[in-house]
Amino acid sequence: MGDCGTGYHGKHLKAAIDYIKASEKTDGGRLVGGINCQPDFAYERMKSTKVKFGKTDKRQAYHFIISFGEGEVDDDTAFEITQRFAKEYIGNEYEVVFSVHNNTDHKHGHIIFNSVNMVNGKKYRYEKGDWAKYIQPLTNRLCEEYGLSTIDISADGKGINERYKDWNPYRDGKFIWKDMVMRDVYSCIVQASTYDSFLELMEEKGYTIKQGKHMAVMMPGMKRYMRIDTWGSEYTKERITERIREESIADYKPQKERSQPKIVYCKFTRYKRAKLTGLQKKYFAKLYRTGKLKKKSYSQAWKYRDDIKKMHKLHAQYTFLSKYGIKDIEELNDRWQVLDDKRKSINREISRVRRGEKASEKLFKALEKIDELSESENCYIRGDDFFKEEHEQYVQPSDEIKNQGYTVDEIRSLKEHYKNKYAELRSMLKDVKKQLKIADEIIREENEKSERSIEEVREEKQTKERDKQPQK
Repeated sequence: MGDCGTGYHGKHLKAAIDYIKASEKTDGGRLVGGINCQPDFAYERMKSTKVKFGKTDKRQAYHFIISFGEGEVDDDTAFEITQRFAKEYIGNEYEVVFSVHNNTDHKHGHIIFNSVNMVNGKKYRYEKGDWAKYIQPLTNRLCEEYGLSTIDISADGKGINERYKDWNPYRDGKFIWKDMVMRDVYSCIVQASTYDSFLELMEEKGYTIKQGKHMAVMMPGMKRYMRIDTWGSEYTKERITERIREESIADYKPQKERSQPKIVYCKFTRYKRAKLTGLQKKYFAKLYRTGKLKKKSYSQAWKYRDDIKKMHKLHAQYTFLSKYGIKDIEELNDRWQVLDDKRKSINREISRVRRGEKASEKLFKALEKIDELSESENCYIRGDDFFKEEHEQYVQPSDEIKNQGYTVDEIRSLKEHYKNKYAELRSMLKDVKKQLKIADEIIREENEKSERSIEEVREEKQTKERDKQPQK
């Protein structure tokens, strides 16, 4: 169990949260959870709490790491332990986001929680000795429940890993210092953007650093310096510098500037036009025979209004048949059925969106009230008591949203989501209906032609029979 540093600057908090939620490290986001906030909105909730109580400076959050031995625990158990630790140690008065990273041999849980209490606005204080007094005993109890190794806590707060109890005190002490120092080195690599900032973060944790051919560190309480490059090739200065580039949480910050796209290579292949099917030829021939392939001048369009409408209709029908490669009336009927099923599916999705929107209607009305009174509220905050009545009206919808476990920004985002989703579905439905209309027109025309052909055959047969009859 380790604390990942003395604090985050505000600009780093979002990057830190994004880092522990990284999809490639958390089984596609499955191993991510939150307390008092949705993980996707954790930063916004924490920031909102800080602004509410006027505590946006100094330490922004705390970051704990729970490390598990190689092969000692599966993903779900590690996630359950991390979640239980967060609930029992941090409680229900802080916004918390937690995750398990399973992309390395040693699974480890990450916990980030707001430094400001969301109920009373007080800042969390990590006192010296809390690790031995509260944190490690809780970790040990949880590990014992799951049959995992624990760490003994002595009177001075030093721990000895159970798997090494049979070692002599010198070796036990050396091991546990190494274990803790390795965790601190890892956490600083994650936070650092350069090798120099890595050294600064180590010093902030209380380490004294010797630099030369080999880097050595010493923590208060250690009897001598410890060389970290003796741990293996991953801990040389060169490799640490590389790991900072590979693992830095700065990599998860949104890009402010994007380089202009450049065409570096372009290749194209010429394709011969596909041969037209029978049904396609028929509609192409209609366009050709009526001279509509070459549009008439629109300077006298009023003279050709009906012709132009007919041309657009034929062009739409021909494009429809070509788009779906329809060869005969059977395939046309099949395509109609597919489009009709799609229409029904979109209508069901629209109904689902409408139900979701209806369920949040009270929250959306509260948001509208907040927006309506926002200017008055700003004046009241600046000291204008003239708007006291509006302020009281503003507090009610704000509390209503808060009591439902949301922030104003989250409700605004949810409303925008429903609006965009509904517009997208309406656009899809409009396109499907348009294609269904074209298919209906073609089917009707083909059926009419078929009926006329049958009638013509019947009349021709009757004419022949009459001709065969002897004249009187």
